[in-house]
Parts: sequence; C-alpha cells; structure tokens
Amino acid sequence: MSVPEGSNASSSQPDLNLLIMRVAAGDQLAMTSLYDTSNRVLFGLLLRILKEHALAEEVLLDVYMQVWRQAASYDELRGSPMAWMLTIARSRAIDRLRSGRQELLLRDSFEGFEENAKSEIDVEETAAIAEVQLRVRDALETLPAEQREVIEMAYYGGLSHSEIALQLEQPLGTVKTRIRLGLMKLRDILQPHEQRSS
Repeated sequence: MSVPEGSNASSSQPDLNLLIMRVAAGDQLAMTSLYDTSNRVLFGLLLRILKEHALAEEVLLDVYMQVWRQAASYDELRGSPMAWMLTIARSRAIDRLRSGRQELLLRDSFEGFEENAKSEIDVEETAAIAEVQLRVRDALETLPAEQREVIEMAYYGGLSHSEIALQLEQPLGTVKTRIRLGLMKLRDILQPHEQRSS
C-alpha cells in the first residue's frame, strides 16, 4: 500500500467505528476503506517522528497490520478510532527509533564474531574463522527456541523484523525483543572467549 496523494478527511468519509467493527469481522474491503480514510493522518505523524519517508511508509504498514489483528479489541468508550490508531502509530514509531539505535550496536557485536580476520586468508586463518563460526552456532543452541528462531531468520535468512513478525504471526515488538535478548545472551557467551584469545 502506498500513501495516496488525494485522500483526505471530509464530512463524507465513512464512519470509522463501523469500519473497525467490520475489520474485526475480517472484512478486507472495510480495511481498505479504513486505510484510505486514515492513512494521511497516520503517515503525517510517523513522518514527523521518524524523519524519513521510506521508513515512515514501512512503519505505516506495520501499524495497519496491528490494526487488522487487534480491531476486535478496540473499545470506543476509551477513545475515538483515530485516537486509537494514532496511539498505535506513535508506539510503532518510537519502537522503530529505539530498535534502530540498539540494533546497530547489537548487530556489530554479533556479526563481528563471524567477520573476524578476513584480511589474510591462510590455513591457520581459515581454521580460526571456522572455530568462531562453530562457537556462534554452539552459542545459538543455548538460546531459548523462540530467540534462536528469530535470530536465525534475521541473520541467516535475511528477513526484516516486519517479515519475521508476519511469518511467525507474532507482534513486531515481540520479535524485536526476542532478537535483542538473544543477541545480548550471545554477546555474553562469546565475548569472554574473544577477550581470552586477543
């Protein structure tokens, strides 16, 4: 879904409460109508927080996936449909900002083990790299299954956090937390060896 240029709020727009009720019942046409009616407002908020057009579009899709999954839990007594969706959008944007900073640090510490010493490849060097790769694999086996699964999907399968969440039918925040905790455990397991061998 792209962000339509022409969609805007007007007095003739569909009733959002009714649309969310239909979305909760699995009505895909209602979901399309809800998107067309509300995407400009949500995208504007995401763009203000994230400052990047492409990133805001990606998070916007995450927002609507969450709306689709959680429409049945919407309670109109606790706020308007737009306020509910804006809350989801703000939460997803802040999660993305946090994960972006943490992921850089954690990815560096994780990938460093497998990228170690590639400048001069000889028999001894190859053996050392193989040993590091084996240690990473062994360390992965010590993780809880749910953490190992998402890390392997991300780093060996090349999937984004959003793609993993979709494939596993898990909330994006859950996937990010599992990856973060798993990488922290891997770092704790592997760093002592790295320090001894340096």
